Amino acid sequence: MKPILTAAILGLLAAPAFAEGDAAKGEKAFNKCKSCHTIVSDTGEKIVKGGKTGPNLWGVVGRTAGTYEGFRYGKDLVAAGEGGLVWDLASFEAYTQDPRGFLREHLDDGKAKSKMSYKLKKGAEDIYAFLAQFSPAAEEPAEDAAASEDAASE
Repeated sequence: MKPILTAAILGLLAAPAFAEGDAAKGEKAFNKCKSCHTIVSDTGEKIVKGGKTGPNLWGVVGRTAGTYEGFRYGKDLVAAGEGGLVWDLASFEAYTQDPRGFLREHLDDGKAKSKMSYKLKKGAEDIYAFLAQFSPAAEEPAEDAAASEDAASE
């Protein structure tokens, strides 16, 4: 009984942070984002047709910032990614509310810039939950924790 309880607790603790948002609300709110961003799966399936000014947001949750292949990011977002910035709920909310301010604080550089000029006033947690559905990497930590617990109990 104890291993099952431990696995259940670890599963809850390892649950992705996007559980806080409402994906249905996020889908509607994403309309603000699709003028610049699209969501196209790694197999080419178009989930949300949008603009190409910003990077494809397929797999953005859990991805290192500034690393979507084939997109030309600004040097400061690339530097943030090289410094370890990974898109989780907290960083996504802070960045979408004030992209330039976030990078300036994150990089401790008062001159840092972001190509993203739109500031999301509210609903970032919902958009994050919506995007998390299309981010297979965001699901791996919970699966890895369960697999580790299974291996430990054998």
